[in-house]
Amino acid sequence: MTEATKRIWRDDVTLEALQARAHDTLVSHLGIELTELGPDFLRASMPVNPKTHQPMGVLHGGASVALAETVGSLAANMCVDQTLYVCLGQEINANHLRPVSSGIVTATARPHHIGKRSHVWGIEIRDEQEKLVCVSRLTMAVVDRPKDVP
Repeated sequence: MTEATKRIWRDDVTLEALQARAHDTLVSHLGIELTELGPDFLRASMPVNPKTHQPMGVLHGGASVALAETVGSLAANMCVDQTLYVCLGQEINANHLRPVSSGIVTATARPHHIGKRSHVWGIEIRDEQEKLVCVSRLTMAVVDRPKDVP
């Protein structure tokens, strides 16, 4: 990344405010922590432990997908006027490349496309040795904000 990387976020936001928004959701249950907000990326980490394991004792693919959708969804919503729109997951895929049985995994979301009615985000999940664990692509629908959504 260079100094000239364009900031894509619509409003000023802090990691603390984003993390507070996720309180008492699947995000907090899985131990997902937002760790870095760059000009064009959002990063979060998640522990690999019995809460995120599948029965074989390694990171559950669904936990990886939950991490990917969390970081991509939060990032997408920071790119729109949230008084008018909300970004909702429309499709996600994930390729699980290597097992992880312990430690921390870190997901980084960057946009491939930010349009008026859809976004496409690429998310890479890496282990503590920076080895690629999972790659995911998330499509977000940008919809008019429902009146009953806080």
